[in-house]
Amino acid sequence: MTQQEAVLVLGATGGIGGEVARQLRHAGWRVRGLRRAAVRESEEGIEWIQGDAMNREDVARAARGCAVVVHAVNPPGYRRWAELVLPMLDNTIAAAARERATIVLPGTIYNFGPDAFPLLSEDSPQHPVTRKGAIRVEMEARLKRASDEGARVLIVRAGDFFGPRAGNNWFSQGLVKPGQPVGRISYPGARGVGHQWSYLPDVARTMVELLARRHNLEPFARFHMRGHWDDDGTQFAAAMQRVIERHTGRRPRIGAFPWWLLDLASPLNATFREMREMRYLWRTPIRMHNARLVATLGHEPHTPLEDAIEATLIGLRCIDAQASTSSFTS
Repeated sequence: MTQQEAVLVLGATGGIGGEVARQLRHAGWRVRGLRRAAVRESEEGIEWIQGDAMNREDVARAARGCAVVVHAVNPPGYRRWAELVLPMLDNTIAAAARERATIVLPGTIYNFGPDAFPLLSEDSPQHPVTRKGAIRVEMEARLKRASDEGARVLIVRAGDFFGPRAGNNWFSQGLVKPGQPVGRISYPGARGVGHQWSYLPDVARTMVELLARRHNLEPFARFHMRGHWDDDGTQFAAAMQRVIERHTGRRPRIGAFPWWLLDLASPLNATFREMREMRYLWRTPIRMHNARLVATLGHEPHTPLEDAIEATLIGLRCIDAQASTSSFTS
């Protein structure tokens, strides 16, 4: 990396964007963030610029002189997602093209349908079954067209995010209640159905390591992460139980997620509607093949599961960071 190369992170106040921004800063990048609220010139090692990702001039101004633009911005709470996501991406593409910058997109599995399950490679067919999945397909299609016109694109796809500052995700909105002790873990999947999780700091580290090699990657480079694979739908929640018991001496029970509540509340709540639409991903095992990533990096960044869960629960204020982790072990 050239000394102090600049990167613009769109969505740096959010989960994945914030984590990528922090790790890029620690790796020696000069990091800029765009946000609508009034900001000081620099804060937390990030150069904040006031602006809106929906405004093409704001994005172009923020990206000036940047070698990389990380597109990790989403409308808050899924509100107006369908009408805002693609224009925001178009603004990123335009700004990156002007600066000859690499575009980084955190990807998901939403753009794949049952015809590609259960093992997903980077080149699996994309036939989504949801509105959000269709938008994801279009996002990647626009980035592919941009790469055909000379841009460089890096997409890293991962399973369900969790982490201390992961934002909207199943862990903090389904399994536990942030800021409250965990007496019950509400697991959305069925016993016997595998599920893939991705620890947000691992995803960010993967992006940072790939960016260090970006000039050797294909112009339209896509990578899958294996993350944490729960092969029978019980291991992740059981690991949560062990972590919580070490901290509190109490073992929370595991129960079924109340999908019926989402059915009732969906007409009035956009976030619940989006969660309900993704239920099919909990009814079938879906796994990502990471051979391409390992061949490129030589490894996949991977935090041990219980360490990742512990950091997440502390970050969500569900357990006390000061509690002894050995007080309740035999």
